Amino acid sequence: MTIAEDARRAREASATLATATRAAKDSALHAMADALADRTVGILAANSADLDAARGAGMATALLDRLALSADRVAGMADGLRRAAALPDPVGEVVRGSTLPNGLELRQVRVPFGVVGIIYEARPNVTADAAGLCLKSGNAVLLRGSSSAARSNEAIVAVLRDAVAAAGLPADAIQMVDSASRDSVKELMRARGLVDVLIPRGGASLIRSVVEDSTVPVIETGVGNCHVYVDEAADLEMALSIVVNAKTSRPSVCNAAESLLVHSAVADAFLAMALPALRDAGVTVHGCPEVVSLGAAAGVPVLPATEEDYAAEYLSLDLSAAVVPSLPAAVAHIRRYGSGHTEAIVTGSLEAARAFTSTVDAAAVMVNASTRFTDGGEFGFGAEIGISTQKLHARGPMGLPELTSTKYVVTGSGQIR
Repeated sequence: MTIAEDARRAREASATLATATRAAKDSALHAMADALADRTVGILAANSADLDAARGAGMATALLDRLALSADRVAGMADGLRRAAALPDPVGEVVRGSTLPNGLELRQVRVPFGVVGIIYEARPNVTADAAGLCLKSGNAVLLRGSSSAARSNEAIVAVLRDAVAAAGLPADAIQMVDSASRDSVKELMRARGLVDVLIPRGGASLIRSVVEDSTVPVIETGVGNCHVYVDEAADLEMALSIVVNAKTSRPSVCNAAESLLVHSAVADAFLAMALPALRDAGVTVHGCPEVVSLGAAAGVPVLPATEEDYAAEYLSLDLSAAVVPSLPAAVAHIRRYGSGHTEAIVTGSLEAARAFTSTVDAAAVMVNASTRFTDGGEFGFGAEIGISTQKLHARGPMGLPELTSTKYVVTGSGQIR
């Protein structure tokens, strides 16, 4: 089966989904959730085979964590589908409307994209999240996961397709395209006219390749070189809690902190607390000369940071760190090395918070909170399709409304121009 054939079947399915009622879509989502729960054992067996192969190939620990499923993670996937069912249906929502002076009634309403392609790496939970959100928003989806997760993804998609069909909607609304060949990615990127939009989720090289080579419109999701800046007016205990959480709660995800910036006025006191705490949590710090010196004073080895360290999305228990002389210097550092994902400030100063939020260019800016909150579920959107770092159409966690376009419906009573 070629990508073009898959896409044609998806387009036929999308025509049905576009007019499906909320009740029909929600029923399918609940059926999908129940089926994941009922068939967890088979999904975990497929995932175990993927993990064995990945370990044999020497996959990095951070990527193994992304690949791994457990009963709890499968249950979380099912819960995500149920949460999506509980959300308002965006299709048909009136974005704006008015009556023109000539009597024409103008309404801008949300409509599905049609066929959405998702190209993603490692994480099989994305398979269920993407399928559920696309179905709820009236879109058919073509899923192209990585070959390392092929067995897991195929098992999940088989479960979801059976459930969708049993609920009375077309199974071809959810399709897994071939992940064994790189040609399938190229074909998907060239399927303009059959695929309406592509969303890449993964590392910088994958996203760059899709953005630069695709003829299909792309919604760019970005890598996460997220910073936490500890201001001179910060509560240092609060800052410590936020930094440790942002770095260590799940280091392999895009909203984990990768860089720490500390105002010079509090650097001695804060790093005397933070460096031992990070060491005890298993974090390796890559620091500027001042951080290296403060680490030595605290008995904590700190590696000298390079330009590559400051720009890195580690996805591991590594953290770059620098002392900065001012808030503007912190913002300048973020502008130079940040990826536009999530940036955080810890401060007790309203003036500093306002200055940071107004001058930092990112999809999400946190004040006295962990970067780990940049997430569709945490924002109350249900699951998310990804976190967009572009500035067109969608920015930040992409929930259901971001998976729609709009059209204008104009109603008249015989007006001519």
